[in-house]
Amino acid sequence: MPSKSFTRTDRVSAQLRKELAVLVHAAVRDHALPSVSVSDVEVTKDLDVATAYVTTLLSDDAKVATKALNEMAKEFRRELSRTLKLRRVPELRFRYDDSVDKGERIESLLREDRGAKE
Repeated sequence: MPSKSFTRTDRVSAQLRKELAVLVHAAVRDHALPSVSVSDVEVTKDLDVATAYVTTLLSDDAKVATKALNEMAKEFRRELSRTLKLRRVPELRFRYDDSVDKGERIESLLREDRGAKE
C-alpha cells in the first residue's frame, strides 16, 4: 500500500488557507485595515491550532494588521465553523510572514554587490 504523501493536516491547511483568504479580504475592506493577504496556514498535528501567515504591501503595516486580525480571530473561527465540514475548527493565530522582506533585502544586497563590481 503506497504511503500517503498528502496528510490530513495538509488538506485542512489548504482548505483553511482558501477560506481565510476570502474572510481576511472582506475584513480588510470592511474595517479599513492595511492590505493583507494570507500566504500560508500551518495546522498542528492534533488540528487544535492553526497559524496563518500573512503578508502586507508595506512592512510598516504588519504590526497593525496582525494585531487586528488576531483580535478578529474568534469571528473568523465562528464563520469557518459554518462553512467547513470539520468537527472542531482550530484556534486561529495570525503571524507576519517576513520571507518577502528577507527576499527583497537579499536581492538589494546582490544588486549592490553587482554595482560595486562594475
